[in-house]
Amino acid sequence: MITLQNYINGSLCNPIENNWLDNIEPATGTVYSRLPDSSQYDIDIAIEAAKSAQYSWANMSVEDRSAIMMKIADGIRNRFDEFAAAESKDQGKPLWLSKAMDISRAIQNIEFFATEILHFASESHHTSQTINYTLRSPIGIVGCISPWNLPLYLFTWKIAPALATGNCVIAKPSELTPYTATLFAEICIEAGLPAGVLNILHGTGNNIGALIVKHPDIHAISFTGGTVTGAHIASIAAPMFKKLSLELGGKNPTIIFEDANLEQAISTTVRSAFTNQGEICLCGSRILIHDSIYEQFKTEFIKQVQQLKVGDPFEADTKIGALVSEGHINKVKSYIDLAIQEGGTVLCGGNSVYPKGACEKGYFLEPTVIEGLSNTCRTNQEEIFGPVVTLQSFSDEAEAISLANGTTYGLAANIWTEHLSKAHRVSAALDFGIVWVNCWLLRDLRTPFGGVKHSGVGREGGFEVLRFFTEPKNVCIKI
Repeated sequence: MITLQNYINGSLCNPIENNWLDNIEPATGTVYSRLPDSSQYDIDIAIEAAKSAQYSWANMSVEDRSAIMMKIADGIRNRFDEFAAAESKDQGKPLWLSKAMDISRAIQNIEFFATEILHFASESHHTSQTINYTLRSPIGIVGCISPWNLPLYLFTWKIAPALATGNCVIAKPSELTPYTATLFAEICIEAGLPAGVLNILHGTGNNIGALIVKHPDIHAISFTGGTVTGAHIASIAAPMFKKLSLELGGKNPTIIFEDANLEQAISTTVRSAFTNQGEICLCGSRILIHDSIYEQFKTEFIKQVQQLKVGDPFEADTKIGALVSEGHINKVKSYIDLAIQEGGTVLCGGNSVYPKGACEKGYFLEPTVIEGLSNTCRTNQEEIFGPVVTLQSFSDEAEAISLANGTTYGLAANIWTEHLSKAHRVSAALDFGIVWVNCWLLRDLRTPFGGVKHSGVGREGGFEVLRFFTEPKNVCIKI
């Protein structure tokens, strides 16, 4: 049994009230660790630690802050395999994916913001009578709450820019995937991050998460997670005039036009639909196909989906690992049942998988493809967040755009076409924060990241997030 701890004031520690939560390995369905069920006592100590550290951290030179962050990145790199194994054990994803995506991107996140802060600049405005210039100061203490699907990847995506801009952070990883956050705390200690600058509190969203959101000494909240939870956070934080960055759910369309490179479109769409068991907010769960190539696409797409191996995350040829929890797999399966009730036809998948050996009690599900549903049905309107996609046909560009935009979400979209003007035209017409053309999940960290409508508020990435984690002050000097 592994015991995970909070990270407060530079040290790993048990929760004050000595309350603990079980942590279950998704691939085996068994408890393998315990984590703190933190309380008001723990957050009060963390806040005091952050207050004590805030002035010196904010006034440290950006070069020195950058150097500490680079040491943290090196620390993860030096324990790369350990972090990757922990991520797969905790979240259920294949080990190769943890290595290729999660841990690699976590290192990149820290290095990117550690260097970007060196190039962050403000504006000045000159007239015949005045010079105005803008100062940007840290907000102070900020709260960062990350989800369970990409644990260290998204944990560092929030923490790194907050630290780079001179803020102290109270961070909460998901209680479903807390392992790498504790390993990260060990790295921070080794790298010499000053005590109190980062404090990591484990526990449930309803308990410690809510305490972070409503604490009066926390002046900004950066949250990634479900839309319903995001709305609840906004209802608490907005009346307190906290800054809010909310990266929420998605119901993302993949549009396959008749002039697409079908070989590339199909192979990439399989990946964009089912990577990480479909548990990525950027996965394309609604596949829209021009009616002239619908049957051709469907046949080859299903053939490739059926070749995806579901099983033990630590086997090299596994493509789809375990869903994160028993509750989550039951939710996803309920949507498959709903799709059938709504008139859909399951073309492949839909069943639980029981690998032999240690994983026979894990939370595995076949990748599932469904057709025959209207765009307005619940299956096509609500975020499922699992290995389930639907196929729909369209007759022309206008119908494709209408179907794609026909949800309350607006996070990401994919377009597949060899026609340049069409790519530009459709990209501009789609109500989404991110549009990928003939690709998926190619990320330049300098670009703004986030969604519109019910997919979120604000933008992460690049200079956008550095502006979020700072407050501008105008200074006007008369000449």
